[in-house]
Amino acid sequence: MAPFAVGSAAFGSYLTSAPQLTACTSRLCHPISSCLYLRNNGRPRRGTACRRAGSLSLGARMSAAELETSLAVKKMATEISFGLKGTSIFLVGINCSMKTNVGKVLADALRYYYFDSDSVVEEASGGESSATSFLERDEKGFRESETEVLKQLSSMGRLVVCAGDGAVQSPQNLSYLRYGISVWIDVPLDLLADEMVGAQVPSASDQSMSQSDPFQEALEGLTKRYMAVSGGYGTADATASLLKVTTKLGYDDFKSVTPEDMAIEAMTEIEKLTRVKKMIEAAAKPF
Repeated sequence: MAPFAVGSAAFGSYLTSAPQLTACTSRLCHPISSCLYLRNNGRPRRGTACRRAGSLSLGARMSAAELETSLAVKKMATEISFGLKGTSIFLVGINCSMKTNVGKVLADALRYYYFDSDSVVEEASGGESSATSFLERDEKGFRESETEVLKQLSSMGRLVVCAGDGAVQSPQNLSYLRYGISVWIDVPLDLLADEMVGAQVPSASDQSMSQSDPFQEALEGLTKRYMAVSGGYGTADATASLLKVTTKLGYDDFKSVTPEDMAIEAMTEIEKLTRVKKMIEAAAKPF
C-alpha cells in the first residue's frame, strides 16, 4: 500500500475470513504480530488493543443535543467514506482520554477497527508494568517494538490508530504514518495536566512528604515532553484543535467540547485533504 493511497481492498476479507486471517498471521515473523491478530472463534477479538467500535452508546439514553451531534457525526462519516476508500487514520498527540475517545468515535462512525499502538506494545510485553520495565531495561528494544507495531499497522487499511509518542520520534516511524492520514489531536497542556493529576491517587505518606504542587509538576513534565515531540506532531496531515473547536462552537469552557465535536472537526479536516487529493488526481489526467 503506497503512502496516502487507498486502503487495501483485501483487508475487509481478512476481518471476516478465518483462513485468510490465519494465513496473514503466519506471514508475520515478529512476536508482536500475535497481538495484532487476536482471534475469538475465527474473528478478531474485541480487546484493549483491537476492537470494532459499535457499542459505545448502547443502552444509554441520549438528550436531544447528544442525538443531534451523533447524527452529525454519522452524516460526516458517510460524506468522507467514499473519498477515504479505506485509508487508515493515525491519531497523534499526547495521550489523554479525549484522544482515545475521539479514536473510538471515528472508528464507530466509519466502521473501522480501533487500535491503540501503546496497548499493543504493552500486551506483547506482558502488561503495562512489564512494558514499563522493558522500557527502563532496554529502551532501544522497546522503541524497535514500537516501530514494528507501526510497520504492521501501516500495512493495513480501515483502521483508526491512536499512536503513542514513539510514532513521531523517528523518521522511520513518521514514514509509516504516511501510509494513512495522520491527525494531531491538539489538547491544551493545562487540561492534560489537570487530567493527569486527577488520575493519580497519592498515598497519605506521599501527601505528607511532598510540599510541591502536583498540577505544576505535571504541567512542567508535559511541557518538557511536548517540546521534545512537537516537531513530529507538526508533520501531521491535519489538526483537530480543542481550542479551535471551543471557539467555533461558542463554548466558554474547554470541558464543554465532546469527543464527537472533536471527531467532526477531524473528519472536516480529512475531507479537505481528500478533496485536494482528488483535485490533484483530476488535474494530472490527460485531456
